[in-house]
Amino acid sequence: MKKIQLYWFSCLILLPLIFSCNQPIQPEASYDPEAKLRALNITLPSPPQPVANYVNGVRAGNLIFLAGKGPKRADGTEITGKLGQDVSIEEGYEGARLTAINQLAVLKTMLGDLRKVKRIVKVLGMVNSDPSFIEQPKVINGFSDLMVEVFGDRGRHARAAVGMATLPRGQAVEIELVVEVYE
Repeated sequence: MKKIQLYWFSCLILLPLIFSCNQPIQPEASYDPEAKLRALNITLPSPPQPVANYVNGVRAGNLIFLAGKGPKRADGTEITGKLGQDVSIEEGYEGARLTAINQLAVLKTMLGDLRKVKRIVKVLGMVNSDPSFIEQPKVINGFSDLMVEVFGDRGRHARAAVGMATLPRGQAVEIELVVEVYE
């Protein structure tokens, strides 16, 4: 009798649980980062193209590793200069926000739909800094704040905000990130 009960228990309870684990998890219907972008009046540009021998992003399983991008405007100009010298914290913040928009453009191109973003996992924010400048976190908040505005709690991430002696083409900030996606 106990063997029959165990058999039915496994058929009725365990098997559906096992098979449901293999089903891809999808975001709830109300999750729409692209609607958030529209509400913020943000139009994603064409993603900036790599300037050397690398690609914009690489997917490994359910993680996407995005190469560093900077604050390139739609007209091709960049926010350049050194924080603490000729770029203010407010200008650096705007540069980091612009960099976030550029990274979102890369993600949109790679995924086709930003609802496939499950979580922003890790951000490395590099700030072109005068040696005495110590407010790198305030600058990179421009990136982090936009990620939270667009993705909600999914946009909260681990982060490093560090000063650099220089960055490519003199850009004020460069940011790379790791994103978890739905399969």
